[in-house]
Amino acid sequence: METQTAARIWHSTKPLLKAFIIIAMVLLLLIPAYFVKELVLEREASQQEATREISTRWAGRQNITGPVLMVPYTETVNTPRGESVVKKTAWFLPESLNVDADVKPEKKHRGIYQVMLYSSTVRLTGRFKPLQLAGLGITPESVDWKNITVAMGITDPRGVGGELNIRWNGQDLPMSVATGSQPMLGAGFAAPVPVADGAPVEFSVSLSLNGSEQLLFTPVGRETTVKMASGWPDPSFTGSVLPMHQVSDTGFKATWKSLPHNRAYPQAWKEAEYNLQASSFGTNLFIQVNNYQKILRSVKYAFLCIVLTFAAFYVVETNSKKAIHPVQYALVGLALILFYTLLLSISEYTGFDIAYLIASVATVGLITWFVKGLLQSTRLTSIIAVVMLLLYSYVFCTLQLQDYSLLLGSVGLFIALGVVMKFSKKLQW
Repeated sequence: METQTAARIWHSTKPLLKAFIIIAMVLLLLIPAYFVKELVLEREASQQEATREISTRWAGRQNITGPVLMVPYTETVNTPRGESVVKKTAWFLPESLNVDADVKPEKKHRGIYQVMLYSSTVRLTGRFKPLQLAGLGITPESVDWKNITVAMGITDPRGVGGELNIRWNGQDLPMSVATGSQPMLGAGFAAPVPVADGAPVEFSVSLSLNGSEQLLFTPVGRETTVKMASGWPDPSFTGSVLPMHQVSDTGFKATWKSLPHNRAYPQAWKEAEYNLQASSFGTNLFIQVNNYQKILRSVKYAFLCIVLTFAAFYVVETNSKKAIHPVQYALVGLALILFYTLLLSISEYTGFDIAYLIASVATVGLITWFVKGLLQSTRLTSIIAVVMLLLYSYVFCTLQLQDYSLLLGSVGLFIALGVVMKFSKKLQW
């Protein structure tokens, strides 16, 4: 009698005990899922390191700022020891600036990683109107007219090919690398130029510029127009102003127009510093490989995939009266985790979409083969296979439709809960 009672108790509590074991197993499987996430981050860091290494041998991201005029002047100030003459600098920006850039992209490889480099031909033309000294409270007599400098900021001067000259009112003047005298421009070039009080200036600069991944321009003109053409078919426009553009399989053409209200600095100033580059705009010439970010997002769904797969196994087991050992649950869980390492390793060669297809088919095939041997039932095995295919398809769609991921996630969980509730009606306490 006691044996029969114990058997009934065991029979009634076995499903609950197994459910707790499965829950504990799901939580334990989050540990290898965490290590997979760290592996993805490590591979992404390796890609970024490869990008930096190639860029240092060529040139990095480029941002062209200028030309601008730096006008030295003196000012008399009162000090406890009496009057003192202080040297200062006033900044004047061009009235108009027109830029034409022709960008030729080129892919470079380091191992399995690709980096986008480019060589460009850039021509800048524009006009400075007569210096408005009175507006800054500067007298012509205090200006050091012989040491007025025109300066250009170029993020990575190593990318400049050949000598750099500026045509200044019809006169060609060489520009040399600036040495710390232009803090708001950063690295770049400068040249002393002749400027007459009350006279406008026409200028032009032509340069060959190498860089990688990004090319930006700072709108220093009161009216700035930038035209860019390239054979790269997949640009990503960025910055404070978006362009009018045409994009095709053979490349793109883009035109930016910027007015004074599009930036946060005036046409002329003294005794102030502005972040000129904050108003820059241009394009990114990235190779559209966001595999690592997509894989990281897919790893976040690991918990969902494990829970729903185990739930499907548990429902099939309880409704079919075919027992599945906890060790066999664990093996299925490990297969679900290995899906992400397959996805990561294959995506580095084929891209995310193809890698996801291969990894999901391989994982579903492995688990289906395993389950077929356990349950000895084609119908039950087919149910498991269909559930897993639907699950991986759902996750893939959620990853592709990033803007609607919350909606898809909520609807998917609601449907999954409803299905589990339907098939759990036969469970008895």
